[in-house]
Amino acid sequence: MVKILAILYSGGVHAQEESRLLGTIENKLGLADWAKQNGHELIVSDSKEGADSDFQKHIVDAEILITTPFHPGYATKEVLAKAKKLKLAVTAGVGSDHIDLNAANEHKITVAEVSGSNVVSVAEHVLMTILILVRNYTPSHEQIVRGDWNVAQNARAAFDLEGKVVGTIGAGRIGYRVLERLKPFDCKELLYFDYQALPDEPAKKVGARRVEKLEDFLSQCDVITVNCPLHEQTQGLINRETLKHVKKGAWIVNTARGAICDADAIKEALESGHIAGYGGDVWNHQPAPKDHPWRDMRSPIGGGNAMVAHYSGTTIDAQIRYANGTKEIIENYLAGKPQNPANLIVENGQYATKAYGQRK
Repeated sequence: MVKILAILYSGGVHAQEESRLLGTIENKLGLADWAKQNGHELIVSDSKEGADSDFQKHIVDAEILITTPFHPGYATKEVLAKAKKLKLAVTAGVGSDHIDLNAANEHKITVAEVSGSNVVSVAEHVLMTILILVRNYTPSHEQIVRGDWNVAQNARAAFDLEGKVVGTIGAGRIGYRVLERLKPFDCKELLYFDYQALPDEPAKKVGARRVEKLEDFLSQCDVITVNCPLHEQTQGLINRETLKHVKKGAWIVNTARGAICDADAIKEALESGHIAGYGGDVWNHQPAPKDHPWRDMRSPIGGGNAMVAHYSGTTIDAQIRYANGTKEIIENYLAGKPQNPANLIVENGQYATKAYGQRK
């Protein structure tokens, strides 16, 4: 019998009405019956903040930790230091930056995530957000809800995606799928910025060109989409200095991690009119505080904000995939079976992937 601690988000009445909301505390990733049948102790909670939280209380003797990017339990160096029995940390989804990976290595804690479980979900959300910004959709919809009608007000900030230069920071599983979905729009050019080049055949398939220097990449794009993991080299990558290289009137979409973009710098760039819009679903702390600068920022003409809560990768379809994947990772661990290499972030005190920065 092992103790499993799962920090998930609360679904409330929505989870009661929709049983496929598996990533909630109510539906427990579908693990409740399995845990009971196998004699495991499963603790599920959304309480993660502060010394008296369930997270802090139960991490001290949990052998397996399940967290999620959508309501992250921040497994800091200090938290992992007191998690004396912790052997496996599973991210139910994709993206394990809420775990101190260096500390996990130090304590020989395996960190795994359900690779590929939400790549389609996020890529579709990226494309949707690009169109929402480029077509000035949100202010136009809000105008109708208010009972107004002003075509000129809407059209003055509405453009076609065709003929634009669109680039992705990161061309991995999500970034590449974004490029695939952009191809039919007849963009002027598709670009990518990544630490490694795409293989020739995939690059040829989407017709994407690699730009090796970030400043050159930013200066060429009409639309910038951020699709890279958060780690030491990408935190604050889009900041006041790098924003100087962004085209005036460009749009930025970030569904990767909020901390890749400097919150105050983005707000300043949007409100000054330097960028025409910013959208996505990731915040530098989640849940985002009510006074977060991205909640109410607007362009000088009152638009340009396409921010939502972090849900792009937790569609019903994605939840089924990452719930099944989480169970598989745990079962492999309990049976002493090797994990799928694609799911491993750190193992045996070593990084198992370059996705979180190039390591020696």
